[in-house]
Parts: sequence; structure tokens; C-alpha cells
Amino acid sequence: MLHVKGRVLVGPEDVRDELWVVDGRISYGRPAGADGAVTVTGWVLPGLVDAHCHVGLDHHGAVDAATSEKQALADRDAGALLLRDAGSPSDTRWIDEREDLPKIIRAGRHIARPRRYTRNYAHEIEPGELVAYVAQEARRGDGWVKLVGDWIDREVGDLTALWPRDAVRAAIAEAHRLGARVTAHCFAEDSLRDLVEAGIDCIEHATGLTEETIPLFAERGVAIVPTLINIATFPSLAAGGEAKFPRWSAHMRRLHERRYDTVRAAYDAGIPVFVGTDAGGVLAHGLVADEVAELVKAGIPALDALSATTWGARQWLGRPVLEEGAPADLVVYDEDPRADVRVLAAPRRVVLNGRVIG
Repeated sequence: MLHVKGRVLVGPEDVRDELWVVDGRISYGRPAGADGAVTVTGWVLPGLVDAHCHVGLDHHGAVDAATSEKQALADRDAGALLLRDAGSPSDTRWIDEREDLPKIIRAGRHIARPRRYTRNYAHEIEPGELVAYVAQEARRGDGWVKLVGDWIDREVGDLTALWPRDAVRAAIAEAHRLGARVTAHCFAEDSLRDLVEAGIDCIEHATGLTEETIPLFAERGVAIVPTLINIATFPSLAAGGEAKFPRWSAHMRRLHERRYDTVRAAYDAGIPVFVGTDAGGVLAHGLVADEVAELVKAGIPALDALSATTWGARQWLGRPVLEEGAPADLVVYDEDPRADVRVLAAPRRVVLNGRVIG
């Protein structure tokens, strides 16, 4: 049994003095045998959410189980106890049997066009196959499907959309029929309107948002996961492609330069914004606190940036927070993270399924 005391942030405005963990679940009533409980003190948040990462993937493609375990452990130790895996070629279902590893919501494997995404990552198919592959990944995943919305077209020398409007409309309709939501990797501007008007639920990165498409996102309630720590790599990517694809390189630099303005404009318009690191491709796992800090740097108020990785993110993904009877997945800090989100970088204790991990 565990007794957690201090300031329990059940919600942005709902702060309690203590909770109990009994048989791995949260209780706000003093249980029998409480005198023998282990006590942990501090500021308490629900387990953090990384809503865009890739367990089982590195920059070469699928990785083995030992590497996947290290990735999941790095997220856990950083306080990220709920992960939305936004595309992976690896079978990580074995993680669900591990009480000491984060809970994962999977989007199946990326779906892209041939030679229009990172090698070894995606199903590479043509538009006529899109509906069938979306249905397949909807059945394999945990309520999400991941499309690649745009990527460099080597003949054009710049980012272009991958899918015709009719193909994405039919594919998204099929995913929704099967009870799955759809998200898409999108850096550029051109693919966004077609995807949103086709009924997509979320856009990853969303650096191509403009004053023309932001109102459309807000009207349709389409969420974004900006992955700003990944967008920080754009200048180095642009430099590497300068000689061969100068138009693409210049475009990537423009997207990078306006990244904070883009995110703040989206937030100001009422677009739901959530925290995701894009860990597992090039970036290391365990960087969720850095991404929250980036949202604050972009101009999102600290409490809303905190919600984007806690209460709001969990509600969006349909998972509980620190409510009565919920699994005891929580993180304890020495100071109030509402006052300074940088506190998230140094959890005092991580509690997963009622067990004190660290």
C-alpha cells in the first residue's frame, strides 16, 4: 500500500492533499491497514503523455525487443507513462504484459507511397490500395492509423502531398467505420486542406499551418502534435540536402523559422495542441519535459502546456487521470510544475501501476 501526500493535481484546478494506492489503484478514502503504508510526498501529476513517439523504431527501421525495452524505460523514467506510438514496424504487444513499462496506444505501421518516406518505416503502396491498408492497420492498432501526408518528391525537388483527395476521403471514412481515428505526418502546406476536409482527426508536426488553414482546423476540431524538438532539426536536414534539393532545403528553413508563431497561432485559434517528441526515429526517448518547455517557449501558457501532456492529453486519448479507482500511474515532483514546467525534467518518484519505480 502507498500513501501519497502533498499536493495532488487531480485537474488544473482540483488539488487534493493526499491519495492512497491500494492493489495498484487510486483511492481517496483512507483504507484499512493504512498505518503500514509507504509514504511518498511532493507535487503529484498524472503520468505524463508522449502523444507522438515510436517504440520499436530507430533511424534504420525496426529494432529488436531489447532496444524497444530501453526506449520504453527511458520514457518511463522521464515520467511518460502513456505513449501514443505514432507508427512502428515492430510488434510491441509484449510490452502490454509488462507492469513496469508504460502503456502504449498504437497506430500500427506508417502508410506511405513508394520511395516517399524513410526507408524501412512504412507500408509503401499506391492510392488504390489505401483503403485496404488503412483497414488493416485500424484492426492492428489501438484506435489510431498513421498516414504520411507529405514528403519530398525527388522529381519536384520539394515537399508535395502523397494522396489524392478521393483516396484519403475514402480511407478516413473506412477507419472511422472501424472505430479508429486517423493522423498524418505533414510538414508542408499543400496536403492540409484535403486531409482536414476528408475528416482527419489529427496532424503531426503541422508546420505548414497558415492563416488560411488554421480556421479550418479550429472549426473541425482537428488536433495537432507539433513535435517542436523534432522541428529543431530542420536546419541540419536542410543543410544536408542543399546541394541536391535547394528548393526543399529553403522550404524546410522557412517552416523552421516560423515554427513558434505557427504553434501560437494554432493555440490562439482554439486548435487542440498536445505534447509529442517524435522519439525513436532520430531523437532519443525520454524528452517529454523538453517538448513541454518548447510549447511554453512558443507562447502557450504554462498550465495549458502542462495539460497538453497530462489532463487534456489523457482525456483526448480516452485514458484516466488521478480519479477514484483509476490505475495508479503518477509522477511526483519536488516543486509545483504549474509554476515552472522545467520541474518536469526532474521527477522525484515515478509510480506505475501502483509500484514505485524510481
